[in-house]
Amino acid sequence: MQSKPMLLGLLSAFIAAPALAQDLPVVGKPHDGGMGFQPAATELAADLQWLDGMILVIITAICLLVVALMAFIYVRFNRKANPNPSSFTHNSPLEVAWTIGPIVILVFIGAFSLPVLFKQQEIPEGDITIKVTGYQWYWGYEYVGTDLVYDAYMIGSPATGGDNRMTPEVEEQLVDAGYEKSDFLLATDTAIVLPVGKTVVMQVTGADVIHSWTIPAFGVKQDAVPGRLAELWFTPEKEGVYYGQCSELCGIAHAYMPITVKVVSEEAYEAWLQRSIDEGGYTDVREVLTN
Repeated sequence: MQSKPMLLGLLSAFIAAPALAQDLPVVGKPHDGGMGFQPAATELAADLQWLDGMILVIITAICLLVVALMAFIYVRFNRKANPNPSSFTHNSPLEVAWTIGPIVILVFIGAFSLPVLFKQQEIPEGDITIKVTGYQWYWGYEYVGTDLVYDAYMIGSPATGGDNRMTPEVEEQLVDAGYEKSDFLLATDTAIVLPVGKTVVMQVTGADVIHSWTIPAFGVKQDAVPGRLAELWFTPEKEGVYYGQCSELCGIAHAYMPITVKVVSEEAYEAWLQRSIDEGGYTDVREVLTN
């Protein structure tokens, strides 16, 4: 009789395993029919989203003004309402207004957008520096100052035994790695692991053609150009799983070059980093999170 509760317990654990395997909430992920931005997970992303909203208000106001002026002109100056139109060559006050007005609007936008741009471009001292190299068609990561170097391939790519299609074998790989079926084309066999609240500097380059390293929820995007070393930075504010994608057309398999980032606590990060270094390569961060 005792075997029945034991079997039920094992069955429940087996069913719950995929949901618990990740031990991290999926924060930065696209959704079917989604509108707007992913939740901002960095100060940079929050600034960009606020700037976008502010400019949208200005653009909407301009569009409404133009539509209102067109409607007024149509009603006031059509042939029926104005059978004898006036003839004139210019209107100085009006010409000054439509010249000064756009200048004021652009200066106002620039006063808010330039500080956001400068904040992105002024690279601070990083707590963690990672060199990112784009290849056709995967990413290579090197934690600067350590011996930790590894590559990240999309789960279901030829490098992981697939052919860029969802198959039962690929679905099994996703579940074993702690992902869901819907994470196909987003999840990689290894991930960048970062601590929450720490400043991260990414040194980005390409090994063959131009790629682009992008994480929408972090508000960062940087082209990976062969022969050049560019930098970006961010400070993740929320633990979770974030997805990105190569955002520069780089060849036939460009669509199969995703990015996976896992943000964990500082303690979990330190334990993961030390274990990965000791074992001579990438180890699954879930082994640390579940201990």
